[in-house]
Amino acid sequence: MSNALHHDTHSKTIGYLLWIFGFLGAHRFYYGRPVTGTIWFFTLGLLGVGWLIDLLLIPGMDREADLRFHGGRTSYNVAWVLLTFLGVFGVHRMYMGKWLTGILYLCTGGFFLIGVLYDFWTLNEQISIRNARLF
Repeated sequence: MSNALHHDTHSKTIGYLLWIFGFLGAHRFYYGRPVTGTIWFFTLGLLGVGWLIDLLLIPGMDREADLRFHGGRTSYNVAWVLLTFLGVFGVHRMYMGKWLTGILYLCTGGFFLIGVLYDFWTLNEQISIRNARLF
């Protein structure tokens, strides 16, 4: 049981859903690649070329993320969908039990968007640490 939790932390389906917005780097952040996610964000997926190539690279990024991050009660998939589509409202933080910062994000537009960018860079690690503590 514990083994299954450690090996399927990320979903190809969610990866492809975020790939649709991949010219902004969402799928790269999801799979734990914040540097290239930021590059994709500022270059619109390397002017669309990198975005198209990523269509073929997602299965490999998914395997690497499954090995790299710690599974558990908090779902990476739910947290990432919440961050991507409702990040400025802090719903992803409330989902993780971080109510104070979730309410702060709600009142400040994701802490003036800087907090949302921070979470794009660190959400996988935040969830992995949270899941490790629950075991």
